[in-house]
Amino acid sequence: MYCADTSRYDHMLYNRCGKSGIRLPFLSLGLWHNFGENVPYERARELALFAFDKGITHFDIANNYGPRPGSAEITFGRILKEDLAPYRDELIISTKAGYYMWPGPYGEWGSKKNLLASLDQSLKRLGLDYVDIFYHHRPDPDTPLEESMEALACAVRQGKALYVGISNYSAEDTRRASQILKGMGIHCLIHQPNYSMFNRAPENGLFQALEDEGIGCIAYSSLAQGLLTNRYFNGIPEDSRANGHSVFLTRDGVTQEKVEKAKKLDAIAQRRGQSLSQMALAWNLRNPQMISLIIGASKVQQIEENLKAQENMQFSQEELEEIDKILLGSM
Repeated sequence: MYCADTSRYDHMLYNRCGKSGIRLPFLSLGLWHNFGENVPYERARELALFAFDKGITHFDIANNYGPRPGSAEITFGRILKEDLAPYRDELIISTKAGYYMWPGPYGEWGSKKNLLASLDQSLKRLGLDYVDIFYHHRPDPDTPLEESMEALACAVRQGKALYVGISNYSAEDTRRASQILKGMGIHCLIHQPNYSMFNRAPENGLFQALEDEGIGCIAYSSLAQGLLTNRYFNGIPEDSRANGHSVFLTRDGVTQEKVEKAKKLDAIAQRRGQSLSQMALAWNLRNPQMISLIIGASKVQQIEENLKAQENMQFSQEELEEIDKILLGSM
């Protein structure tokens, strides 16, 4: 029978999420690629329990995570039932809806019908009465934003979610969504964008919108699908994501330009006494709006290495300028 490590809270850094009472660990575990039915259950269980033993209290999932879509929630639901049930009040569990999940006109996007039906399905797969955070996973260009936000507010009022968030929203739509929710008496807790050294789009207005609205930020793809590691320094390994069937990192995405930039960044990381991945994570957290980073892992050793980013999270002005020059291609 699983018993959590009694020292799990001794060394983890927790950051306050916007203007709320919630603090999240600086790293959160994403259940995207390694909790589907194509992964042995015992591996998924080992990852989740190791993370919790290290103080990672936030587990991020979505209705369509797998493969098969929904299977990641089923896997994590089993872990909750068999191991983590006694610790439910120590966990922040999030799920999302908005991407394609079932056939027909109500199986994706942002209608009230889709979002609330999806949440009900997620709760059944997870074996839970509520999730801590329910996200709208992507903006819907054809559904009024008021309807999508009303669905999030309904989830809170029905007791099926404690907090709500949005993901992949622009700065302008984030402000609008936040104001609509405020008008319903609901605070938008958190925003989840794609952000890394290789994707700095949120710096163009989104971070300012989050600060103004009191919304916390949690990033995904902080390591650019592995490009901000030494994984591709000597070509594309046979067992790598880029050599598989991922639509998020293909062989064409591993460009020589990005590999060369990663190697130069790695030289800075080595001077700091870090791996490239550790420095990339620390760099993401330099922004005060960034309170947590979602990491994926296929081995507990990857979680352990990423946690060591906490050992050196300060950057000198010279280091930041050198990193900017590398990323801008002027060095």
